[in-house]
Order: sequence, then structure tokens, then C-alpha cells
Amino acid sequence: MVGHRNCEGFSRRNCLQLGLGSLLGGGLANALRLRSNAAEGNKPTAKAKSCILIWLDGGPSHYETFDPKPAAPAEIRGDFEAISTKLPGVQFSKHCRKLAERLDRYAIIRSIRHNQGNHGAGNHYMMTGSPPRIPVGCGAFVSFHPSLGSVTAYERQSAASLPAYFSMPRMSRSGGPNFLGAKYAPFVVSDNPSSANFRVRDVALPEGLSNDRFTHRADLRKLVDHLPRIEQPVAADPVAGLDTYYQQGMDLVTSPEAQKAFDIASESDSLRDKYGRDAFGQRALLARRLVESGVPFITLYEGGWDHHGDIFSRFNSRMPGLDQSVAALIDDLDDRGMLDSTLVVMLGEFGRTPKVNSRGGRDHWSNAMSVLMAGGGTPGGTVVGATDRAGYSAVDNVKSPENFASTIYRKLGVNPDKLLYTPQGRPAHLVSDPTPIVEVMG
Repeated sequence: MVGHRNCEGFSRRNCLQLGLGSLLGGGLANALRLRSNAAEGNKPTAKAKSCILIWLDGGPSHYETFDPKPAAPAEIRGDFEAISTKLPGVQFSKHCRKLAERLDRYAIIRSIRHNQGNHGAGNHYMMTGSPPRIPVGCGAFVSFHPSLGSVTAYERQSAASLPAYFSMPRMSRSGGPNFLGAKYAPFVVSDNPSSANFRVRDVALPEGLSNDRFTHRADLRKLVDHLPRIEQPVAADPVAGLDTYYQQGMDLVTSPEAQKAFDIASESDSLRDKYGRDAFGQRALLARRLVESGVPFITLYEGGWDHHGDIFSRFNSRMPGLDQSVAALIDDLDDRGMLDSTLVVMLGEFGRTPKVNSRGGRDHWSNAMSVLMAGGGTPGGTVVGATDRAGYSAVDNVKSPENFASTIYRKLGVNPDKLLYTPQGRPAHLVSDPTPIVEVMG
């Protein structure tokens, strides 16, 4: 859903600017130095080999998904009825029908809350586990700390000739590597895998360019790269960052593993239909293929969840497809024996206001949100915490974004209490509170 914008007008152009900034700002040599020197500390045993993070950008409503309030007044409960789930006594909103039937295979966390009620700050907090250092406006593009995906790529290598961190079809505004450097930025696949002529950039040679000519150009570039450069810190050298991305592209072009991973047409029509023949559904299927190829972290960015108005008709058109695709992903991973080793997480930056506004929508609300977590040892049929009777706030077993991030890291075998160092030598805790959500650790 590339064309969707949030209330501040977040667009693909903004994201491209942000992505370029992350490439130019990082220091690869220093990041590699940090990687070799950083103390491992109490590194946990990995429960998951990979993570698929489904990011619903804009802030999906907890009322219209996993935390309906059928007994609340009409202006709070909204237009949708609640439905039963596989877990007795637990209800979802009506468009989460397929996921409701599968609650025995995953957990819902209903009690995460924070104090960052705008897109820029909320995105940063949930994507990194670190609050912004300064007040951040709704339309800001901020990166004060490495993202979950970049840290995972820094700590874990891809098992094949593929980048360790992918993001489709774009990178979230706080999904970059910050001081870790360009090597740990996500490789963005913007192409639509539901199109008949799906073709990933940098995974196929441009038309008219043979293998011999491609190799010759690569050799020529290496010669140019060996020319003397003005001595300066690598962190300030934009060429270092771009060279890293260029090399990733070359590796993808020449990698049989990459060619196989992106060959989504080899999947059966019946399975592709189960995922849904839209862009998100086929990206979810592609994410499963990347996990099979050994990629540790994949973000599926799905925009358009900033429903300040007309929320019920928009959920009528959007939620059934999302419900189908995520249920199919969980089923597919489970059928292949991959769910135990693959963590699937779905969330946005916050929830929505309790009272439906005059435009028939709900506004930003960080006091309550719902998070889906499946696989990676997560006990199925688990509901963590609760909001009050009207859904105003998380009140039982309250969790923070730090707890959420620490859970992701521990499941992936990363120590959330690790101390990193910036290229300037400034220490930075990976997560300030390394306590995971014990109920979903398994």
C-alpha cells in the first residue's frame, strides 16, 4: 500500500530521503570495529532464527482489532460487533475472524503503553525500544538509536548470500541503523510481488547487460575504488556507505540463493491465493521465502492505518485482507515446521482514542495498544495484560516499549542489556530496561 499517507503527509519521497541519509551517515569501519570489540555479556539462547515484523504504520485501532469493548457506550465501542476466539472468554473485532480462529497458535499483548502520541516519536519508540531524546513532531523523521532490524543484522549474519535485513516495500522512518552504519540498513524491496512481471531490482541484470560485461564493470569499479582518497573518518565518507549498498546489489545479482528466494512464481496458485493476491499478501509469502533462505529480519511495512476519519468503512475494506494474509502466514510457517524458529510480530506505533470523533474516526492514543506475537517459542492462546472496561488505558500487567524490544531481542538470541559504542566512543545501552515480557517467552 505504497500510496498511503499518515496525517502528516508521510510519503515515499520522504522515505527515500531518510534511507539515503542512513546510508550516508553510517561508519562501516567503525561499526565493524565495534562489532569485534563489544562484550557479549549474558547472551541469551535464541528461540527464533528469524523475525517477520509486520508494521501497520499510522497506529491501528485496538478497538477494531484485538481489544473490542462490546459493553461500552456506542461512541466508544464503535460500529463493529465482537466475535469469539479460539480462547474461551476472549473476543476480537469482527474483521479479525481468521485470526480469532487461530488464537491458540499465538499471543496477544493488550497492555503496552507509552507517552509518545505522535507518529515520529511513537514510531521511534516502538521500532527501537528507545524513546526520542528530544520532543519530536508528528511529521518528523528521527533516528536516535538503531532499529530492531538493524541490531539483529549487526548481531546475526544471514545464512545465505543475502542481506540480513529486508524491508518491503519501504523502510519505516525509524527503521535504520543510526550509528551502526550502512551495512546494517535494510535492503528495501519496493517492487510489487503480486504483479505478473514481478522483478526485484538488483536481483536481475539490466536488459542488454551480459554476465561478462557486468563482471567487467565490477572489476573497473574496484580499480576506481583503490584510487587514493582524502584521509577522513569513515563515518563522514558517503562513498563508504554507498559502496556497501552497491556490493549488496552485486551479491544479489550473482547469488543463486537470491534468485531462488525471490522466485515467488514457483509457489502453487492455491498457496498464493491463501495469502491473498494483493501486494501485502504476496509480500508476506515472500517474507516466508526469505526466512527459508536464512534472512534474520524482515519488515513488512503496511501504511494507511492513521484513521482520523471514516474508520469503519476503511476497516471494512482493509482488515479482512490483512486478517487473511497474517493467518495464512502463521498457517504456512506452522505447516512447514518453521513457526517455532520464526517470530512473527504485528503492531503499529500506538492505538486510537476511545471516543469516536466527529469525523467518524479515532485519533492518536498511546495509552493503549495491541500487539500480536506468534512463533519463536511464544505460547499460543496467551493474552497478556488488559485495558480498562472502556479501553482508555492499559491497567493490568502494564508493559513498555522497552519490555517489547527486550522480548524481541531475547527471542533472537541478542542480549538487550548489551552496551554499544558510537563511532565517537559514546556508550549506548541497547535497551535501558532489558526486562522481557515473561508471559510470551515460553
